[in-house]
Amino acid sequence: MSNIYFVTGIGTGIGKTVVSAILTEKLNADYWKPIQSGDLEISDSLLVKNLLSNTKTVIHPERYRLGQPLSPHLSARLDGIEISLAAIQAPQTDNDLIIEGAGGLMVPLNNEDLILDLIKKTNAKVIVISQNYLGSINHTLLTLEVLKISQIAIEGLIFNGVSNPESEAYISQYSKVRVLGRIPKISVIDKESIKEAGKYITL
Repeated sequence: MSNIYFVTGIGTGIGKTVVSAILTEKLNADYWKPIQSGDLEISDSLLVKNLLSNTKTVIHPERYRLGQPLSPHLSARLDGIEISLAAIQAPQTDNDLIIEGAGGLMVPLNNEDLILDLIKKTNAKVIVISQNYLGSINHTLLTLEVLKISQIAIEGLIFNGVSNPESEAYISQYSKVRVLGRIPKISVIDKESIKEAGKYITL
């Protein structure tokens, strides 16, 4: 039976796309970014595609491609459209599927729906990406708490980048969420390093 994993982060710029590529390569899974907001010439889907070595992965097209590097609800408004949660349907596949979100859980899609609501709709198990910085304990625990309150299945937590063992230990101990891996800072991001980084994840 195939698995659906939704990759979310504790904020923006913490490496969701790179970790999504690592997960996709490790599992030979399919990849889907429902909403792309920003430079469409170097979209996350294209980046992931260019970082994969396996021949099994299918990169499914985005449902919404928005031109501004802003929150999806605002980027959509500037593009003259409104994102409809009902219009976002997960692709049909017999393969494992990695879904990458946009920003964190509380990022708005329109005047009513958040990324959190999109996760609920997909019925996916969530993988939370954390990165160590001042405030990351708070941001990580808040993210995990919202998922728990919303009764969304949490597959686990991945720490990405420079390690802070003290912070990571506290987050793990307090949240009781399984740590799937610790990915060290990758100096050169390419097919080789993405494939190699899979060894840091247990899934």
